Amino acid sequence: MELTKDFIEKIKNNGEEAIVSLISNFEQDSSKINFILESLGHLPKGFKSKWLFDYANHTDHKLRMSAIKNIGKLKLNGKLKTLYKLFQSENKSEIRREIISSIGRQRNKKAKEFLIKTLKDEDPKVVSQVIRALLVFKNDVEITEELKKLKNHKNEMVSAVIEKEFFSKTKNESKLHHTETYDFLKNTVVHGDVKEVLKKIPEESIHLTFTSPPYYNARDYSIYPSYEDYLKFLDDVFKEVHRVTKEGRFLLINTSPIIIPRISRQHSSKRFPIPYDLHNYIVNSGWEYIDDIVWLKPEASVKNRIGGFQQHRKPLGYKPNTVTEMVMIYRKKTIKLLDWNIRQYPKEIVNKSRVSDGFESTNVWKIDPIYSKNHTAVFPTELCKRVVEYYSFQGDIIFDPFGGSGTVGRVAKALNRLFFLIELNNEYFEYMKATKKGASLFNERITKFLELQEFNKLIDDTNRPSN
Repeated sequence: MELTKDFIEKIKNNGEEAIVSLISNFEQDSSKINFILESLGHLPKGFKSKWLFDYANHTDHKLRMSAIKNIGKLKLNGKLKTLYKLFQSENKSEIRREIISSIGRQRNKKAKEFLIKTLKDEDPKVVSQVIRALLVFKNDVEITEELKKLKNHKNEMVSAVIEKEFFSKTKNESKLHHTETYDFLKNTVVHGDVKEVLKKIPEESIHLTFTSPPYYNARDYSIYPSYEDYLKFLDDVFKEVHRVTKEGRFLLINTSPIIIPRISRQHSSKRFPIPYDLHNYIVNSGWEYIDDIVWLKPEASVKNRIGGFQQHRKPLGYKPNTVTEMVMIYRKKTIKLLDWNIRQYPKEIVNKSRVSDGFESTNVWKIDPIYSKNHTAVFPTELCKRVVEYYSFQGDIIFDPFGGSGTVGRVAKALNRLFFLIELNNEYFEYMKATKKGASLFNERITKFLELQEFNKLIDDTNRPSN
């Protein structure tokens, strides 16, 4: 006899006794019984459950799981207490969760007392399943009050669900539609201190931010009194970026650990793990961690740190060549799912913005770095292109608070997006502003190059009420 899903479906159509009879042929083969249970699909009305409960007590945990899943498909008004006992005697977390799921599917208010009691379970996944079962009765005052008590639950997933269901406030409607931004930001490069410029930008006006912050005391333009001061500066910047970012949209930060050279041979160099130290500041500012991309460079393109070790091979002296940088991906926290963001756009724009074939399928991106006499740490165009394509729609505004030589602006424009850049360094600003052939990044499309005072005046004039 060959067991297939089609064969089991035919047997099931002959009634429950036919299924029980089929199973009896394989009493010594748990794997085949489990295959039958997994293949039952929809169970007809009147399907009895006694034999399923027998397997719910089986020594084979896979059989217990399959039996519980099938029990959950049935109406068991008289069997709730049996499920409670199964839960209390079960030691496998995934099966305990499945028992709670089966109880929840009954949508029987008689289970309320047991479910409320189970909210105190030590397994946060069990608690989450209980919450799901109880939310069916959200209009019950007692249940609502018990659920609200979990607002400060030690598990972040549990507390997040309760926050969304009972404590999230309706946001004030933005002045702009989700797909729109302000004219004074479109294709604009501002010369000025990033924190001063950000003060003037209205809330929820940016769709995507992609940037590589200046490295700590690695260049003349990025000198800070201490590493703590450096992180605090970036924290201040990304808090403001959070404010100006539209609901549920993304921030991507390209950083890597940095080595500060030693003062002399009598002292050690110091290595600072920027992406890892910065992460806590970012998530505490209201950003939600989503992913990390590893930018992998060819070994020949990076500084050789392994040379000394190659000579002496002595333990403790190993220093690998650093061929990676991190692109950390964050999303502005919201109770709305990504589908909501996508639905804000016309279908035509969504279709035009679809990522073409050949997209990167892993989080390791092999991209050669590029070098420029005009900037000491320039984005590779390919890195920027992927980020803009994967995390924005055509017509969106892409923001780089540390504009550098303007790669984000150039790529955004090439991909039918808008850009807004801020740059403090005058040389970089003048380079972007240059108009001689081959030097300008932006002369194909009208771009505003503004000093901070000019930018502030433009915003003030825009917001001034007309007579």
